[in-house]
Amino acid sequence: MRSVNPPVSRRRLLQSGLGAGSLLLAGRPAHAQAQAQKPAEVKVGIATFLSGPSSVFGVPGRQAAELLFDELNAAGGIAGVKARPIFVDEGPGVDHFAGEFRRLVQSENVNIIFSAISSADCLACAPLADELKRPTLLWDCGTQRIFEDAKYDYAYRTGANATPEVLSALLYLLKTKPEFRSVAVVNQDYAWGRDSWDIFRTGLQTLKPGVRVAAELFPRFGATDFSSEITRLLALRPDVILSTSWGGDLDTFIRQAADRKLFDRSTFVLPLAESSLERVGKVLPAGHIIGSRGDHWFLHPSPADPALLKNFTENYRKRFNSYPIYSCHHMAQAVFAMKAGYEKALAAKGGQWPTDAELAAAFKGLTFPSLTSSITIRPDGQGLEDQLIGTTLHTDRYPFPVMTDMVIFPAASVTTPVGQKSLDWLKTLKPDMLDNMAQPVAFR
Repeated sequence: MRSVNPPVSRRRLLQSGLGAGSLLLAGRPAHAQAQAQKPAEVKVGIATFLSGPSSVFGVPGRQAAELLFDELNAAGGIAGVKARPIFVDEGPGVDHFAGEFRRLVQSENVNIIFSAISSADCLACAPLADELKRPTLLWDCGTQRIFEDAKYDYAYRTGANATPEVLSALLYLLKTKPEFRSVAVVNQDYAWGRDSWDIFRTGLQTLKPGVRVAAELFPRFGATDFSSEITRLLALRPDVILSTSWGGDLDTFIRQAADRKLFDRSTFVLPLAESSLERVGKVLPAGHIIGSRGDHWFLHPSPADPALLKNFTENYRKRFNSYPIYSCHHMAQAVFAMKAGYEKALAAKGGQWPTDAELAAAFKGLTFPSLTSSITIRPDGQGLEDQLIGTTLHTDRYPFPVMTDMVIFPAASVTTPVGQKSLDWLKTLKPDMLDNMAQPVAFR
């Protein structure tokens, strides 16, 4: 998910030898760009968290990549060329990551990069992708600022951003629990926690003005004790508690809140909780709202290709002894987008191998399958991805909560239009958009 590290500034880049001057010798030679030769292998640099608290997302993402690359190569690779992933760890921080990104291009000579889980790392790598002229797929990070604040020719996102992920959960809350009058937030104290609360609060003020904000609580990232926050919430008794926290922080908060019966007092909205379900088990009670950062759910009620989802879930579970979470789906989208992008670029050249620029251009407007539906990359580089929100349910079939009363939000209906800023767009929403919500689907 997102890193606590801030984006790399130009000054810090220059101080570390990563500024514009050091980019002059980067990238491929001009003659290589003019006429690309078919490589012996497609080398894919993949940045993910392999250490630290974020590895609860990063390691499953790596595992999904290993499985999918094996399957891709067994099916003939890309135009007969096998693909090889080269993994780097985001764990040491954004400065380390920027150096690793450069090393992947200049030393490993990768053909394409998948980057990254951390929003800070994505904010750093998007301009590097353009300066190094290396096609880069933003495979998991959520910050909406990348394509709202700048334009890029070599960076594309193969999934949604924070706005549809948070807005969908808010719409679901407004539709299913319309009578609530107060809300509190418990978010990790860094950019993601603050920004996602801004999105939720702005949408809430627009669609249901007058809701009282009972508390805004921002415990430090990596906190292990939420007793003070829980004590305050028990005293304040907000109708709704929002937390867009994730990973070990969310797991711990859920367990401690359950121990003190906080789930009995308030309705929780947890837009990232799909990835915690197997870890926390039935400690998370039934009747609370959760999301999956897309329409990612191994029990998706209406996948476009049921066999694709079923086979991936079974193969992943057989190989890694766990169910795939949303980072696995996001990795699959990057792999599927890479394959579709190469195929589009190859077709445009009559089968000749594309240059970096030609491959990068192929991602603009590209539509490709996901494990559950399909993704289209807009002209601004942002992916359009449906959102699945549901309510927790306990069943004897699984040792953890599942989703019921599931609603799928079409991507275009909850994503900020091209050329607009999310907070500005959220202020223009109308309450009648709730009338267009799909009917919920029960767990079967």
